[in-house]
Amino acid sequence: MNNPSLLILAAGMGSRYGGLKQMDPVGPSGEIVLDYSIFDAIRAGFGQVVFVIRRDMETVFREVVGAKWESRIPCAYAFQDLSDMPEGFERPSERSKPWGTAHAIRSGRHAVSGPFAAINADDFYGTDSFRSLHAHLTAGGDPDGHCMVAFRLEQTLSEHGSVSRGVCLCGKDRLLTGIQEYTKIARRMDGSLWDEPEGEPATPLTGKEPVSMNCWGFMPSIFAELERGFADFLHMEGVLSSKAEFTIPAVVDSAIRSGRGTVKVLDTASRWVGVTYREDKATVQASIRKRVEAGDYPEKI
Repeated sequence: MNNPSLLILAAGMGSRYGGLKQMDPVGPSGEIVLDYSIFDAIRAGFGQVVFVIRRDMETVFREVVGAKWESRIPCAYAFQDLSDMPEGFERPSERSKPWGTAHAIRSGRHAVSGPFAAINADDFYGTDSFRSLHAHLTAGGDPDGHCMVAFRLEQTLSEHGSVSRGVCLCGKDRLLTGIQEYTKIARRMDGSLWDEPEGEPATPLTGKEPVSMNCWGFMPSIFAELERGFADFLHMEGVLSSKAEFTIPAVVDSAIRSGRGTVKVLDTASRWVGVTYREDKATVQASIRKRVEAGDYPEKI
């Protein structure tokens, strides 16, 4: 089996950062978060990187990101385009917002031929996460046996406000049965952890719950599931709404419930780090600096 690919969902980076050239560095030598993901993926044995981007950001993305990595690992580019739809569908003129994470992964179908991992561009997942993904994706066996890396809820919180997280539900076999969404998780003054959505009863949480941070491992069969799911999504009422999104959890849930696939929940020793609020940037920088000082990463990637 060929080494798996790493699919990086980066189409939203330009809008979030006000232009790629203004991306905030988090490493000591100006590294951005996805630099560490690619570095970890190469160490774990991944053989290709596919960047999912928008067409209008291609030139600057190649200059800022691609030029740094194209000599170290084969790189390909896929474009998330609102007009990229299943046969028989046309882009509605009323829709201007991207279709969602599942559509972004579907955009990579022509650049990926084997097993692959799919991650967010601006989340730090850690070395162990990529090793776990690589081990599962290269083990062979079930062509519909996907996986995901789960992080402990208490290690994905922000000190600067509430967060939204999907708690993974699974049995003793560690196969995913569903994802329970919590939309406003934060610690109270006494240190206890609660989900407290407005107008709804509060739910206590332990912090030990495994949560999804969009760190997935897929077999190629997921693309048929994405195609099927996207067509179903487009038939739904209200898809023109800017809030309607075609999401990975929805596709995964459909595959599981229909018996067309399974998802193994992989534990990791790595700690997730990301920016939910602007103030989180300092935490990310400090976390990476600590890893560099420990020898986990070089001073300059």
